[in-house]
Amino acid sequence: MKFHFKKEKIMIEKSREDEINEQAEAFSNQNPEVFRLFERFTKVIISRGFRNYSAQAIFERIRWETDQADVDGKSTFKLNNNYMPWFSRKFMEKYPEHDGFFRTRKRISSEQTATNLPELTPDYYEQNYG
Repeated sequence: MKFHFKKEKIMIEKSREDEINEQAEAFSNQNPEVFRLFERFTKVIISRGFRNYSAQAIFERIRWETDQADVDGKSTFKLNNNYMPWFSRKFMEKYPEHDGFFRTRKRISSEQTATNLPELTPDYYEQNYG
C-alpha cells in the first residue's frame, strides 16, 4: 500500500521579509540622508565603470562617512545589515537602467513568519551590555 501526501503551502499572513521591509522603510523615512548617500556612492561606483558592486560595501562607506562627523564617539544612527537588500532593491527600482547592478537573491525571510518583536536599537545594547 502506498501513501501519497500532498505538500501544502502554508500561507503566512505577515512574513519576516514584510517586517524587515517595513522597518527598513521606516528607518529610511526617519533618516532620508542614508538613501541619498546610498544613491551618491552607488552612482560614483557606476561612473567608474563597475557593472556590479556590493551593497555591503556601500553600507560600510555610509558608516565611515557618517561616523566621521560624530565627535562623541557615537553614531547618529545605526545601519541594520538587514536593510541592505531593501536599499539595493529600492535603488534598482528607482533607476531601472541599473537593474541587476546589485546582485540579489531570493530572501528566505519571505517564507518565515514575522517575529513581531521590536527592532533592537543601540540603546538596548548600551543598557544591557555596557
